Amino acid sequence: MTDVFKEPADATPLTPAERHGLRQNWITHRLDLNAAEQDNILKGTAWVRRKQNRTASELLNEEFAKRLHREMFGNVWAWAGTYRLSERNIGIPAPRIPEEIRVMFGDVQYWIDQKTYPPDEIAVRLHHRLVAIHPFPNGNGRHSRMIADLLNDAQERPPFSWGGGNLTTTNELRLRYINALRAADRHEIGALIEFSRA
Repeated sequence: MTDVFKEPADATPLTPAERHGLRQNWITHRLDLNAAEQDNILKGTAWVRRKQNRTASELLNEEFAKRLHREMFGNVWAWAGTYRLSERNIGIPAPRIPEEIRVMFGDVQYWIDQKTYPPDEIAVRLHHRLVAIHPFPNGNGRHSRMIADLLNDAQERPPFSWGGGNLTTTNELRLRYINALRAADRHEIGALIEFSRA
């Protein structure tokens, strides 16, 4: 394969073992990989939309998060829906992922029940925290944006625009998104909330 694994500078690199999880042997370039993943994400979106009116508690659990990732990426990656086992340039240590995911979902349910934050902010905080944990080898941003949009739906809010463009191919937009995530890392959530509705 030529440049299929050449990732953007801000992307999380895959380990050699994770690279061997590529299911499609016709993928030889990064554009092929992006197209295959996008096609799979559309199928995952169709799967998740088959059941209307999910409650927040149906979404906010480990089993649903793993199943959603598998539905979004399972046609492309053999490891889809399973937590990463290796360390990354982002995210918590791999052995802590299951517990941190459960704590995160419990916190989000508490925020909803107690009305700690407005609904949009709760969904954005869920997205940010899930990206910060970085549970999967790849697809964490796309997966966490999908869960945030599903949570919005459960809270009778419209989905986010996430900057109004393609975060995979639009460099300037992706840079704004990464900068908003970094601001949220410093507990400055406003830029990410603004970006989500831009």
